[in-house]
Amino acid sequence: MKILRIRAEGLPLFKAPLDLTFYAKQRVNENDRETLYHLSNQPSVYLNTATAMIGLNASGKTSVMKVIELAVAIVRNDPINHTSAKTILNGTQRAVFSIWFADAAQHICLLQTEITSERDQSGGWHYIISGESLWEKPFTSVSSKKRLTDFTGITPAAIRSEDDLYLSDDVSFIIARNRRTHDIPDVYSLLSFTNVNVLPFSENIPPEIITFLDPTVEILTFDEENGKTFIHLKFCDQDEIVLNRAADLEQYLSSGTIKGIVTFSMAKAVLNSGGYLLIDEIENHFNKEIVTTLIRFFMDADLNQNGGVLIFTTHYPELLDEYDRNDSIYIIRNRGGITAENLSDILTRNDIKKSDAYQSGFLEGTTPAYEAYLSLKKNFADSAHK
Repeated sequence: MKILRIRAEGLPLFKAPLDLTFYAKQRVNENDRETLYHLSNQPSVYLNTATAMIGLNASGKTSVMKVIELAVAIVRNDPINHTSAKTILNGTQRAVFSIWFADAAQHICLLQTEITSERDQSGGWHYIISGESLWEKPFTSVSSKKRLTDFTGITPAAIRSEDDLYLSDDVSFIIARNRRTHDIPDVYSLLSFTNVNVLPFSENIPPEIITFLDPTVEILTFDEENGKTFIHLKFCDQDEIVLNRAADLEQYLSSGTIKGIVTFSMAKAVLNSGGYLLIDEIENHFNKEIVTTLIRFFMDADLNQNGGVLIFTTHYPELLDEYDRNDSIYIIRNRGGITAENLSDILTRNDIKKSDAYQSGFLEGTTPAYEAYLSLKKNFADSAHK
């Protein structure tokens, strides 16, 4: 299953419906094909394999990522009330998630899920799927890329009904279809690990990952003995250290090395399975070279033969210069509500240096307000002259 587009309406934090596209909207030339994933010959559809969300502090980047995480959870049949991303619903009276995806049988599908809320016994929110429909059409019926996600005039293939009483009220009815087709996306989310530096697993890590992140580490392995995990850590020209808790690695390894081990291990799994990797603040604890390496791996058709997708947020406009295209970049702003605008809708030319356009203020709302800068400077000046 490959997610093509997500549209979310009725979310309190957003100024308007959020509409995100993950396939290549712009024209694809011969050189582009080395950085994209070819989805189908009819029509010629390509996926963007590394999508960037960029914006100022407090612009709403994390909120956009939570919408994506929740949408993917819906098509994966994860209970809405058990997902951390449910906080983006924020007690909404009615939200509608429309999720377009391509399945393994060469169909384009649209799942539309209506979510309402009610107070639970503890005073928190309990979310309910109050209505749901699924549309399908074969790839061969699509005459042009512009009509890829158009289902006008097509009758739903399935509608959620009272006959689905066996379902939990917060699980999508697409669960029956997924069980039949075995077509569920593999997803790794690091949204909860943005500022956490503990290995969430106890499996041996490829030594190439460790050497890339910290060449002074000679050995890092995990062994199971009598139901207990022992971590063997050795630096070059030093004695081996044995630990029994992953949390203790923080005393010996840098935060960047720990986050890198987690991130690149998950990236390898996603590239192998053709799944999704979601990262908030991708540059956190990393230098630029590590970040660009990760992005380049996903945009390398030889390494990413199964269409793995990286979706990340960043504050750093320099990362945008890794992209030759504009349609895999979203500008996030918060002006009376969060909005996400695809860069290809603002810049029609791909040859303009993206970091310059972002930092110059040409895109509007992408640089701190000059008045705020002057006020902050005056505050510092007043303190300096006291």
